[in-house]
Amino acid sequence: MPYIYIVTSHSPASPDAVFAVLLRAATWPKWSPIDSAAVEGDGDPEAPQQVGDVRVFRTGRGAARERIVELVADRHFRYTNEGGPFRSFRGTVDLTPASAGGTDITWSATFEPKLPLSGPFWRWYLTRFMQRMADGLAGYAARTKDRPGSGS
Repeated sequence: MPYIYIVTSHSPASPDAVFAVLLRAATWPKWSPIDSAAVEGDGDPEAPQQVGDVRVFRTGRGAARERIVELVADRHFRYTNEGGPFRSFRGTVDLTPASAGGTDITWSATFEPKLPLSGPFWRWYLTRFMQRMADGLAGYAARTKDRPGSGS
C-alpha cells in the first residue's frame, strides 16, 4: 500500500535561486539535517546535478541513494530513492512563484516501505524530517540569493 507525505514552506528567494540550491548536492548539509552529500561516479557535488545523477546523502549511520529523474528549471525537482527501507519512493519538490513574492515550496513523496505495517511510522517520520528540509531550503536560498558565488 503506498503512503504519501506533503510538506510546505515559503522562501523570500526567487524560484531560480531555490532551484539552484536544490541542484547542488554540496549545499544540502548546509541547510538540512543531512550530514554529508556526494555524487556517485565522477560527479562534482559543487556543480549543478542533472537527470540521471545519483546522490548519496548520509545522516548519522544511515545513507540514502537518490537518483534525479526529472528537472524542470525553476519549477520541479523529482527523484527516486534507490533502495533503503523502501520498495518504491518517488519524491517531488515543486516551486511556485508566490503572489506576494518569493517561492512557495511543496515537498512531497509517494512511497511503499519494504517492511509490512511500517508505513504509518515512515509517514510520521518523513513528514517531520522533510519539513525540516523544506524550511532549511527556504531559509538558505533566501540567505544566499544575493551573494555571487554562494552556490545559488
